[in-house]
Amino acid sequence: MEKEELQAIASQLKHPTGQKGIEMANMMHETNINMTRHSVQNLNIKDGNSILELGHGNAGHVEFIFEQAENLKYYGLEMSELMFQEARQINRNFVSQKQAFFSLYDGNAFPFEDESFDKIFTVNTIYFWQEPEKLLLEIYRVLKPSGNFCLTFAQEDFMKQLPFTQFEFELYNTEKAQKLIEKTDFKIVYIESQTEKVKSKTGELLDREYTTIVLQK
Repeated sequence: MEKEELQAIASQLKHPTGQKGIEMANMMHETNINMTRHSVQNLNIKDGNSILELGHGNAGHVEFIFEQAENLKYYGLEMSELMFQEARQINRNFVSQKQAFFSLYDGNAFPFEDESFDKIFTVNTIYFWQEPEKLLLEIYRVLKPSGNFCLTFAQEDFMKQLPFTQFEFELYNTEKAQKLIEKTDFKIVYIESQTEKVKSKTGELLDREYTTIVLQK
């Protein structure tokens, strides 16, 4: 693929726009569903919890979250106007019942008060964080005491195989992620990695190793 095509893929993964963005979001949902479910299951969601997700894409997985417990509130933050609209449309029943709430943000500051959420998670967004340490501190701020944050990402060795990750991506392995976390007051509860077969955006079948780091405030 040409450099311009690879840059376009990277840009759409970071911030989906237009019809191509909708197609990319659908593909991302299918490709990432195991990672998303893994992250959600590691949150250990309880009845009545308030849950925040950063970078939810089309949020086709929100129904799975509501299956975890009773009386949940889900909040999604997204930088892409297109994904904000898609998520509201796909989850319109949850939105109308005031169970799911979607908001746009700048990728840095959250429009929420301190200690608002029991659980927070994000899948495959860490590569695009503009100021990683500040964002972790913001997550810490809005998390309730003893609340959990699940950070899920594909390992650097896998991501390097994808030609478009040379553009706009900051890649992480477990050690690099741990060093970032150590700059905050978060406690690492445990780290779990899995490997799965995935089809890349360019069509090949690859072994993807991904990791969930479970943190506690």
